[in-house]
Amino acid sequence: MPPTFHLLTTTLILLLHLIFAAELPEFQEAQAFRNGKECNDTRIHIAMTLDATYLRGSIAGVFSVVQHATCPENIIFHFLTTHRLSSSLRRTITTTFPYLNFHLHHFHTDLVRNKISTSIRRALDQPLNYARIYLSHLLPITVHRVIYFDSDLIVVDDVVKLWEINLNSHVLGAPEYCHANFTHYFTPKFWSTPYFSGVFNHRATKPCYFNTGVMVIDLMKWRRYKITEKLEKWMEIQKKHRIYELGSLPPFLLVFAGDVEGVEHRWNQHGLGGDNVEGLCRDLHPGPVSLLHWSGKGKPWLRLNSMRPCPLDQLWAPYDLFKHAPLISDT
Repeated sequence: MPPTFHLLTTTLILLLHLIFAAELPEFQEAQAFRNGKECNDTRIHIAMTLDATYLRGSIAGVFSVVQHATCPENIIFHFLTTHRLSSSLRRTITTTFPYLNFHLHHFHTDLVRNKISTSIRRALDQPLNYARIYLSHLLPITVHRVIYFDSDLIVVDDVVKLWEINLNSHVLGAPEYCHANFTHYFTPKFWSTPYFSGVFNHRATKPCYFNTGVMVIDLMKWRRYKITEKLEKWMEIQKKHRIYELGSLPPFLLVFAGDVEGVEHRWNQHGLGGDNVEGLCRDLHPGPVSLLHWSGKGKPWLRLNSMRPCPLDQLWAPYDLFKHAPLISDT
């Protein structure tokens, strides 16, 4: 083999090794958290997406949940991911949380690839961002209720309090924000077309904004009322008529707004990542806090890496298990 070709081949192999090695970061092993004496056999199901881009946030989120739970061994995590990284992600979760009770569920991105419309931020257009629509398909039929969490949040309270809320007749529970300007979530074409805007005319209460990063879902009712099919219908309408601009959120508003079991605002102190354009620093909303959510463009791990964190990012940092490389090599 000519020396130049050998050097090129070696360089390419090393480059590929670095790319794949860097694809998933490494994390410290989390300490084990055990059940208290008062725990029974109640199981709490939590679903989250898992991918390389938001993995550091997901790990911090999981760590925060088990650290503050009275019965952490009763929690079952359901991670939604794609086939491409499933083996690597399973290894990462197992080595970081050796005692965690979890399942990986493969989300086939072809389900939504032709249904996604471009939005105001590229991250919102990723197929895995729509996996929450298919929870009733991905999770076993024996799972009757699930909490869905985004990957950019931390829980600072016992998650059983959220799990045990009474959904009454509703399919979904979430904190609602009725002060938000609801009209901003849809285009003028939507509001000027009675066939579209009339969807809110017969709701039980005033339709309000809610953030889909924290939801408690009755999967039995979801399946009974064919919610996935209803969400897909609005995505198909969006492809033809462009009635909204903001990723996977508006279909949920179209199906559920005005028919949501309200949850205390403490369970989604959202918007800590700023808006979807600049991601500027924000303060907490008034009131108690059980969950901090960095929805928006700015993510705490990226701002900490850049040495330009927002003040509230320091609340996220203690849950960061990312294994930082040493500044000086010892080899």
